[in-house]
Amino acid sequence: MLVLLARAVVSGSILAALADPAVVDALVLSTITTSICVVLVLVLGIPLALALARGKFRGSALVETIVDLPIVLPPSVAGIALLLVFGRRGLLGDPLSSVGLTLPFTTAAVVLAQFFVAAPFFIRSARAGLAGVEREIEDAARVDGASERNVFRWVTAPLAAPALAAGLVTAWARALGEFGATIIFAGSIEGRTQTLPLVVYGEFQSSNLDASIAASAVLVIAALIALLLVRGLHWSRALDARAAG
Repeated sequence: MLVLLARAVVSGSILAALADPAVVDALVLSTITTSICVVLVLVLGIPLALALARGKFRGSALVETIVDLPIVLPPSVAGIALLLVFGRRGLLGDPLSSVGLTLPFTTAAVVLAQFFVAAPFFIRSARAGLAGVEREIEDAARVDGASERNVFRWVTAPLAAPALAAGLVTAWARALGEFGATIIFAGSIEGRTQTLPLVVYGEFQSSNLDASIAASAVLVIAALIALLLVRGLHWSRALDARAAG
């Protein structure tokens, strides 16, 4: 990684890449799609994480296994699976076409592919954080007259905030680096589905090594920032726990 970053900086390719319309378009598209992905992960992931953390319902072990499956599943397999479900000849292809929706090889397909591979990272972290909140504190808020919504908003969520934030950052980083599912399900269409990882592959295939290195360097820097944020959140949580103890 150090060699890659040094090569990008010394050769000046990283500055040249930021002036390349294809790289800029891919960076903008990656920013937009990963932002939408994070919102979806947050909205849909918290209820599921809360259910897994607090509720012992029938089939919970199976649900947890299904949630964790994309983490160990090869991304290319995820792309094929998404295509078989949402493709024109897929399981939901005809119903979607009947209402005028076509997902494959669109920007929406990029978001869906990113969501598929990134959501489990948030759900796992959120599940652990929510499970760590002491029930006695929540019960005290209920005794004081707080509704379930207010208990979650003012008690549960703030106490689990470091784990929730770390999960979001990790999910965003995973979405930013997604390649396999995206190229199969969404393709690599410049300005519409070509995200930054696809630019790395495309430029390398076209023997434009400097541009490929520069785009790779941008992804490495983004990943490093994400990891530092996650580490900082974990350290903050550890310090708070030590202070509370």
